[in-house]
Amino acid sequence: MSGVLALGLFVGIELWLHRTNPEESALLAGAAAAGRSAGCGPATTVRPYAGDLDRAHIGGPDVATPPALSSYPSVPPVSGPHAPSPAPAGAYHNPPDVYEAIHSLEHASVIVWFDPAQTSNPEIERVRAFFSRDDEINHVLVAPYSYPTDGAAGRLPPGKDMVLAAWHHLQTCDRPSLAVAYAFVHAYRFNLYQWGSYKGDAPERFSPV
Repeated sequence: MSGVLALGLFVGIELWLHRTNPEESALLAGAAAAGRSAGCGPATTVRPYAGDLDRAHIGGPDVATPPALSSYPSVPPVSGPHAPSPAPAGAYHNPPDVYEAIHSLEHASVIVWFDPAQTSNPEIERVRAFFSRDDEINHVLVAPYSYPTDGAAGRLPPGKDMVLAAWHHLQTCDRPSLAVAYAFVHAYRFNLYQWGSYKGDAPERFSPV
């Protein structure tokens, strides 16, 4: 019995230590108003990639070479054929391998994509700095979306400076907003300590990135 009590105490302490902190709570409280100000639409659900290839690895028997980004159901992609390895979490100065990024989504990561023209935008700097912190970087990528060889599918939709991506879920914004980005991350990044807030359906949510 003492072992069970000790385990329960340990779990309780861990949950308490990893609870939503005051800064995060303030961002969540302000997300709705920030979303209206930033011209953000609601988070939408995106259909799987066609042909039963939603989780296929590129280079395997079903998908020999990387498909064109235009073949994916959304821009940016939120599922579909992807690289065998995921992209590491972190804030990127240059666009990561997009097929590795898709694999990261399968692991319940969230990607904050932004238009490269917004790199020096102070709000993008806030987003990058926030998700570069040790307590916030887990399962989050912040990166410019720019893949010129793929035409229109290689850049964000017109007028959208920030697009938030999770496995099968997407939210677009006219302008960047840290509050909106964090609210999306809070809902679609799988956090074992805050599992009750998870709204996503990533199939490999317990995998590291």
